[in-house]
Amino acid sequence: MRETIEPGGAPDDTRGEVARDEAAVSRFVERFAADLAEAGMQRMAARVFAALLVSDSGALTSAELAERLRISPAAVSGAIRYLSQVDMVVREREPGSRRDRYRLYNEVWYETLTRRDQIVARWESTMRDGAKVLGPGTPAGLRLTETAEFFEFVQRELPKMLERWRAQQAERSAAEAREAEAG
Repeated sequence: MRETIEPGGAPDDTRGEVARDEAAVSRFVERFAADLAEAGMQRMAARVFAALLVSDSGALTSAELAERLRISPAAVSGAIRYLSQVDMVVREREPGSRRDRYRLYNEVWYETLTRRDQIVARWESTMRDGAKVLGPGTPAGLRLTETAEFFEFVQRELPKMLERWRAQQAERSAAEAREAEAG
C-alpha cells in the first residue's frame, strides 16, 4: 500500500496551514497548473493537484478546494476523478464525518515515473510494430525505429535514476537522524 502525506502544520492555525502570502501561493498554483496543463494534464485537474501540493497537509476537502480555487464542486469532482484514475490522489473519509478528503501520495512523482515506465514499454512495442508495417528502410519506418530506440533507452535508464533517487533520500534521512541525535 502506498503512503500518503501526513498532516503537519503550525499549531497556531486550525487547519494546520502555516501563515503565508495567499496571493503569492495562488499565483504559484496557477503557474504550476499551467505548466502541468501544457505538458498534457487536464487544466482543472492540474489546478486541483497544485492546490493539494501546496497545502501543508497534502489533503483538502472538496469544499476547501472549491474555495481556494474559486471553482464549482462539480469541477472539483471531475478533477478528482481524473487524478484518482491516474493514481495521483486518494480519497479518504474524515474520521467521524461524512466528508471526503483528497490526499496526495507521499512519493507522487516517484510513483508517476514508475508507472510511466510501463507506458513507455508499451509505446516502444507499438513503435517497433509500426516500423515493421511501414518498412524499416522508409523514412517513416526509420523515424519509428529511432523513437522505439529512444523509448528503450528511457526504460533502461529510468530504473537506475529512480534507484539513485532512493539512495539519495536514504542518505538524507540518515544525515537528518544523525543530526537529531547530535543536537
